[in-house]
Amino acid sequence: MVHERLLLNKEKAYQKIRDLQRRIAVYEDESAYKELFFQFFNTLTRFSTGIVHSGETAEEIVSDVFIQLWKDRTKLEQIQDLQLYLFIAVKNNSLRASRQQQKKGTLSVEEMQVELESTYLDPAQKIMSAEALQSIHTAINNLPPRAKLIFKLAKEDKMRYKDIANLLDISVKTVDNQLSIAIRKIAVAIGSVVRKKS
Repeated sequence: MVHERLLLNKEKAYQKIRDLQRRIAVYEDESAYKELFFQFFNTLTRFSTGIVHSGETAEEIVSDVFIQLWKDRTKLEQIQDLQLYLFIAVKNNSLRASRQQQKKGTLSVEEMQVELESTYLDPAQKIMSAEALQSIHTAINNLPPRAKLIFKLAKEDKMRYKDIANLLDISVKTVDNQLSIAIRKIAVAIGSVVRKKS
């Protein structure tokens, strides 16, 4: 039941993005462009900040990606997965900016710093104790960098495994393994809280 509801919500979100995409491409709808911008700005900025280590630079990068998106709006309908497209564009521009700032060749996934907006906000969480939530947040923050980034993309940004693999240039199996690591560590954290209360 919960899984079906999550799939339905994902599909609705995807359809909403497709609708905005079409309105921007076909009708040059500025209100749709603004809605799309505000829907992704914070998430993409956090993602970019993890690469460039500067909130101000990250905001500029995300803004530049959206400016380019508006300039190329007539081609927008050709993009199959706009969310993935935006993440890849921000990643590439962030890596380019990072190389310019640090005169480094590449930045590995392990060097990216990721801040999670929050864990899931579903009805079950509302009845969880503050101690349990704190344990979950601590477990997430203590994850290895790659597992933390993949967990954030999969659970918070609701990206598909295949899209995460494409974005990070890793295999789908690696995504699955890293999520398994993250979920196991979170389960251990939750288990320790439950045992304390028993």
